[in-house]
Amino acid sequence: MTPKILVIDDDTSFCIMLKTFLQKKGFEVTNAFNAMEAGDLIRSTTFDVVLTDIRLPDSDGLHILELVKSVSQKTQVILMTGYTDIKAAVNAMKLGAFDYVGKPINPDEILHTIQQSLKKSAKTDVAVTESKAQKTVATASVSFVKGISSHANKLHEYITLVAPTNMSVLIMGDSGTGKEYIAHSIHSQSKRADKPFIAVDCGAIPKDLASSEFFGHIKGSFTGAVNDKTGHFEAANGGTIFLDEVGNLSYEVQVQLLRALQERKVKPVGSNNEIKVDIRVIAATNEDLAEAVRQGDFREDLYHRLNEFSIQAPRLSERKHDIMIFAHHFLAEANDDLERNVTGFDEQVSQLFLNYDWPGNLREMKNTIKRSVLLTPSGLITTSVLPHEMMSENKDDSQALYKEDEETAIRNALDKTNFNKSKAARLLDIDRKTLYNKLKLYNIDL
Repeated sequence: MTPKILVIDDDTSFCIMLKTFLQKKGFEVTNAFNAMEAGDLIRSTTFDVVLTDIRLPDSDGLHILELVKSVSQKTQVILMTGYTDIKAAVNAMKLGAFDYVGKPINPDEILHTIQQSLKKSAKTDVAVTESKAQKTVATASVSFVKGISSHANKLHEYITLVAPTNMSVLIMGDSGTGKEYIAHSIHSQSKRADKPFIAVDCGAIPKDLASSEFFGHIKGSFTGAVNDKTGHFEAANGGTIFLDEVGNLSYEVQVQLLRALQERKVKPVGSNNEIKVDIRVIAATNEDLAEAVRQGDFREDLYHRLNEFSIQAPRLSERKHDIMIFAHHFLAEANDDLERNVTGFDEQVSQLFLNYDWPGNLREMKNTIKRSVLLTPSGLITTSVLPHEMMSENKDDSQALYKEDEETAIRNALDKTNFNKSKAARLLDIDRKTLYNKLKLYNIDL
């Protein structure tokens, strides 16, 4: 069956162009130019992939994502985003988006991303349940890069220290910093390593389904309960349950969760029997939960129950010594996935990586390198295949550093010449007029 794709963008010409390109690649494509039009199509037709701009005139890509997942969990959502929206796109992936691609769109990149999303849909089709918000991670080995920076050493010291215990762990950090990898590393080094590791995206669980999702239900307990369902807690019995973005749980769900953690018993919806569970809890958040407690948005007793031991996941830009280690790791992964033979990064790319802020952290780096490998069949990755936003930011940073160095040089020259402008100009190898302009530019008063 021909895959159905919905392309949503208020740029009409771009939308039509993308539709034409994808049709030539064998897809059945429909266009929508605003969220209202897209909503009608999503409710009336089941699409395999929804490709949407993150900014729309009457809504945004996050609302589109929410609507798609409420209608069809199987449908994959890919966001198109500019540099300023990368953080929003990364957050969207936590809510169930498959991936994001940067604008301007590279045709080969978007085609590859769509094909990968369809593969994922095919692999998970059999496993789709009534849940509209479940994310389960198997106990298969997870690739984890340790790093050599002081941040990395401290992080892994904490992991090694807490892993053998049964303490609840709260992992804090920005989106994309690898909190789930940290959680899985703790589990894999624990005494429960041979038991299930169940990851739950708390931000995507609707309040009215929370009890069923966490604790399960029996057939006929409510409308739509056509079969018995095993909840996350029972599925994780003996192992670890990972509560990702736990700060997004509603207050009512927090109460239910606290009771289950305190009593270590769960009661499926519609059942009179309680089930004992032996689980280790690891939670993660990109919010300030302590502040949420002060504001009354998060229960203090649940916060302390989850925060027996806390770990801070550092931002990628704080781990300078680890940046190229991660880069080469993602390069190897991309080569394997795309069947390419890219050997490394040229010096300019390496320097740019070290100076770039990486607002999307590890997730952004992984996507950037995968895109670069796609565009570089062999040899070294050069700046020509990097997103233009990275280049423009690096240029701005370089200009700022140049101006700072120039101002320092002028002040030093003036000091050495006892503030004689003619001598200072000669020392700087510029004329007096240029020096006067520079003095004005940098507000240097003599």
